[in-house]
Amino acid sequence: MKPIARIAVAALALSATPAGARDQAVIPAAPDPQDVPIALLADLNSGQVLHAREADRRFVPASVTKVMTAFLAFELIGEGRLSPDRVLTMDHEIFREWARKGSSMFLGDGARVTVDELLHGITTVSANDACIVLAKGAAGSTDKWVAMMNAKARELGMTDSHFGTPNGWMDDGRTFVSARDLMKLARAMITRHPELYRRYVGHRTFAYGGIQQANHDPMLGRVAGADGIKTGYTRQAGYNYLGTAQRDGRRLVMVLAGTARPNIRARAARAYIEWGFTHFANRRLFPANAVVGTAQVQDGSALSVPLVAPQAVIVSYARGTKPPISLRIHYSGPLKAPIRKGAEVAKLEVTIKGQQPIHVPLAAGEAVAQANWWQRLRNGLAGIVP
Repeated sequence: MKPIARIAVAALALSATPAGARDQAVIPAAPDPQDVPIALLADLNSGQVLHAREADRRFVPASVTKVMTAFLAFELIGEGRLSPDRVLTMDHEIFREWARKGSSMFLGDGARVTVDELLHGITTVSANDACIVLAKGAAGSTDKWVAMMNAKARELGMTDSHFGTPNGWMDDGRTFVSARDLMKLARAMITRHPELYRRYVGHRTFAYGGIQQANHDPMLGRVAGADGIKTGYTRQAGYNYLGTAQRDGRRLVMVLAGTARPNIRARAARAYIEWGFTHFANRRLFPANAVVGTAQVQDGSALSVPLVAPQAVIVSYARGTKPPISLRIHYSGPLKAPIRKGAEVAKLEVTIKGQQPIHVPLAAGEAVAQANWWQRLRNGLAGIVP
C-alpha cells in the first residue's frame, strides 16, 4: 500500500498536538483475573481494542454460535429473502432429535412457528430447537444453513472461526471462534441491522406456549446500558460471553471465554465494562462521509479522486490525556480508472501514542471514468510539466 501525501488539513493538525505531562497519565490496569483465560474489550465506535488476552486464540463458543445464526437471519431479512412472518414447522425428524435437548422453546411435534418467534427464542432463551427449525426451514437443510454461516464468516473476515452446527451443540471441536472474530460479528450485527438488533437482542424474558423463561445474560438489568448479546456453556467450552453496553453514544463490546463458573463470568463482565467506560473517552476526528484526503488516478477523466470515510472516524484514548494523534493514508497507486463511487480504495491509518494503529476503510467520493483522448493528452502533459 502506497501512502498519500494529501490528507485533510483539519486532520494534520492532530498529529502536531504537543505531548505534555497529561500525556503520561497511566490508565489503571484492566481487570485481568487469571481465571478468565480469554478476554477482549473493544470500543465499537472506534474499533479500538482497549484490552485483550489471547484475542486470536481459537476456542469452542458453545451457544455463542447462535449469534451467527441470528446474524445470518438478519442478513436474509434485510435482503428480503426471509420474512419475520414466515411460518416454519417443527417436523418429526427435528422433534425426535431436538425436543427439550438443552435450552429449548419446547416446540411440539408438528408445531408451526414464525421466524419472529424463533429469533426471539434463539436470542433470549438460547433455544436449540429454534435454531434447527430456522436453519432447516429457511435453507432447506441444516448443512446448507451451516455453509451459509461459514460463507458469512469469511465475508466478515472471521479468519479464526468455523461453524459446524447452527446452535453450538458439541461437535468434537468442528465449531470454533476467536475473541477478535466475535468482535467483528458483533459489530456487523449492530451496525448493519440496528433495528433488528433492538427488536431481538437484550430482552430479559421470553414466553412461548405458556412457558416463560429468563435470559441468562449476566449484565442485563445490572449494568447501565447493557443490552446483550449471548452467553454460552458446555462442559467442553466452559462459560463464555459476548456482551455489549452503550452509554452516551459509546458502545463497548466484550468477549470472555473459558471461565470455570458463571459467577466468575458475571463478575469479570461487569468489571471489564465499567473499566472501559470509566477510563476511556472518545474523540471524533471526522464525521461520516467527510473528505479525508485525495488519491492520484491513472488514465482517468480526473487526475485525483476524493477519499471519504463512510463512517465517522472516532478514536478512544485515556481520560485526562491529550495524546499525539498521527494520520496516514495508504493505497496501491496510482488508482486505475474507471473507479466506482463508493468503492473501497484506501485505508486511513490512525496512530495514537501508546496504542496499536487503527485502520479505517476509505471510499472513492466520486466516480472517475476512463480518460478520453483529450484527457489522456492532458494527463500526459501534467506528468511532465512541474
